[in-house]
Amino acid sequence: MSGTQTGKTIERRKLGNQGLEVSAIGLGCMGMSWAYGPADDQESLRTLKRSLELGINFWDTAEIYGPFKNEELLGKALRETGRDKVIIATKFAWEFGPKGERTNLNSTPAHIKKTIEGSLTRLGTDYIDLYYQHRVDPNTPIEDTMGALADLVQAGKIRYVGLSEAGPETLRRAHSVHPVSAL
Repeated sequence: MSGTQTGKTIERRKLGNQGLEVSAIGLGCMGMSWAYGPADDQESLRTLKRSLELGINFWDTAEIYGPFKNEELLGKALRETGRDKVIIATKFAWEFGPKGERTNLNSTPAHIKKTIEGSLTRLGTDYIDLYYQHRVDPNTPIEDTMGALADLVQAGKIRYVGLSEAGPETLRRAHSVHPVSAL
């Protein structure tokens, strides 16, 4: 994709070895709704649109950012830009209390099935390109987590799987169940 206003082309790179190709520069969206002060949705939407104009097609979010608000913001942007122009990465792993506070890790298959539906709804899409486990859950065998993620790939709800903060042995065990495309 060329930057429509710059005349330059952003390089594309393979992420993992299962076929995922993204812009060499990605846009981490956490700060648009969480962590760095007051959010400005209009400014964030302009930034998302501008990233596509510059050829940046890889947007990274997570259910915990906001919580949930960041995925909702990206969903709004996707309705304006078109889903086919963007590679979306989002993350799961947390349970939340009644006020939206993070309570504990949960990467059980049942929780994953619940969280994917929430992310798909907030993003306004029927699939997620790259779905990361945000933190390894010490109470759920990684094989169980990866089995649930493999089922989501098979169902067409996610295309690729990623892990965050996984050690070498956990990564080997995970990859033995289903390919891990990104760390």
